[in-house]
Amino acid sequence: MSAYRLAILALVLPLIWGAAGAQTGSQPDTLPRFASLSSDKVFLRQGPGYDYRILWVYHRKGLPVLVTAQYDVWRKVRFSDGTAGWVHVAMLSSHRTVLVTGRSDAPVRAGSAPQASVIALAAPGVIAQLRRCKAEACDVSVAGLEGWINRNQIWGVSRAPDGS
Repeated sequence: MSAYRLAILALVLPLIWGAAGAQTGSQPDTLPRFASLSSDKVFLRQGPGYDYRILWVYHRKGLPVLVTAQYDVWRKVRFSDGTAGWVHVAMLSSHRTVLVTGRSDAPVRAGSAPQASVIALAAPGVIAQLRRCKAEACDVSVAGLEGWINRNQIWGVSRAPDGS
């Protein structure tokens, strides 16, 4: 192989590897952090590797998870019900979502203020796209509807007023 071809490979390979990392769901290194499932079939494993037992199979693309640890291409995640295990990084997305919690419908309001008019009700278990948060409420989008839900009625954001 000529020196010219080696020089081209030296320049191109890092770009190819970087693009491959981006496609497999590379994530920032900060822990803990929220993410979401990127597929409708995600295996939750007992440990960080394919040789570990499958604990659960999740079929809810967009379901929010809390990433609590990482090892190589594996991420330890916790779900809203407290279930924890390991998933491959390719099964995670940095796209932020929230899960409506509780036993009754959550009011979706026209504004972030508690007295803002209710424009819809979100049933427990609904997954919404997270847009931004303020101290007491988060701006979400569900099926084309945009509105604000109280922080204590969703899972997928920190409880601290300034964190989301």
